Amino acid sequence: MSEALQPQAQPPQPRLLPVDATQLIATLLELLAIPSPAGLTDEIVHYMGARLDALGIPYELTRRGTIRATVRRTLPERRRNSPSCAIVAHLDTLGAMVREVKASGRLALAPIGTWSSRWAEGGRVTVFTEQARYRGSVLPLLASGHVYNEAIDSQPISWDQLELRVDERVASAEDVARLGIQVGDFVAFDAQPEVLDNGYIVSRFLDDKAGVAALLCALETVVKSGVPVPMDCHAVFTLTEEVGSGARAVIEDDVSEVIGVDVGPIAAGQGSDDQGVTIPLMDSAGPHDYHLTRRLLALCAQHGIPSHRDVFRFYHSDAGAAVSAGADVRTALLCFGTDATHGYERTHLSSLVHLAQLLALYIQSGPTLREDRQRRLESVQDFSRQLDAGQLARSDTALPDPGELLARGELDEPDGPQQA
Repeated sequence: MSEALQPQAQPPQPRLLPVDATQLIATLLELLAIPSPAGLTDEIVHYMGARLDALGIPYELTRRGTIRATVRRTLPERRRNSPSCAIVAHLDTLGAMVREVKASGRLALAPIGTWSSRWAEGGRVTVFTEQARYRGSVLPLLASGHVYNEAIDSQPISWDQLELRVDERVASAEDVARLGIQVGDFVAFDAQPEVLDNGYIVSRFLDDKAGVAALLCALETVVKSGVPVPMDCHAVFTLTEEVGSGARAVIEDDVSEVIGVDVGPIAAGQGSDDQGVTIPLMDSAGPHDYHLTRRLLALCAQHGIPSHRDVFRFYHSDAGAAVSAGADVRTALLCFGTDATHGYERTHLSSLVHLAQLLALYIQSGPTLREDRQRRLESVQDFSRQLDAGQLARSDTALPDPGELLARGELDEPDGPQQA
């Protein structure tokens, strides 16, 4: 038996840890206060670095600023090599960019990320130039009922039907140029968060700043509680999930499991709910890992965390990005249930608290399967099984032998003509 598969002392059972809901909300509001459309994320990287420094969690940055923090294992290991896990959430949000300065002084926009223009319409925004910032509103081309009457209701829905009105004395492209506004300037939409007494939280960009807040609270809970950590856990904060790349280039070879933390859409026909944690079994990238998803569901059942199974049809995540980049990892996705995703989103504080608790349980749990302690197996004898012999056994319906049926018919024929 190889060294990596020698019997190991069982780690302590993970404990359900209390999560400071007040701190979670405070963290979320701080994240929402920092504009971070994909491509304009340096400032939120600095914020995250300061938060990790305060917790004493070491981290490293890629050239563009993706953060890979590490909570080191605290249990002794007898093997030389140990796998680690990664929990991934994204700091970037949806937004827009100036694509044209019109003769009227209004600005045409191109979306950053995939979202409908109907959610941009009416938004209050900040235009960031290379030297300054300006406020404005995103309006439909026909914006006044007193001028266009019912025509405002028949406009198509598209980004070509919107324009940005800058709140400055602007009436021409020359006026815009004097302000220093140019094609390619970033446009950040106000999050406009509202935290209600009944626990509901409404805001733009809960995707994925609510997920980041839950992960930060889980890390803080684990570090401050001093519970044993059986394997290195990398908290990865990506910057380009909304534009499709996300975790494609940041999962190291030591990682055997990747859990994405993201929004779970609530709608008719979906299983997501804002009163617990949603665990999708499949999204647009295909099924998530059988063993890891079932393990997370089992942790919920064992510790009384409400869980909801779902399948996402039009959904991409950092976990899927890691696999599409060729990472040989098990993946799962943990979600906070959210209504009206990529719009004015609404979740519930209880969903975020349960998500943070489940993440803290997972960090305490160690590798999902024993054989994952090795990066390569030499035989299928050590490989996992999803189905047992009883599940694979078939119970076929037996058919009679055609030859016997025909022979029986020949025996039943009369020997001669029947008499009346």
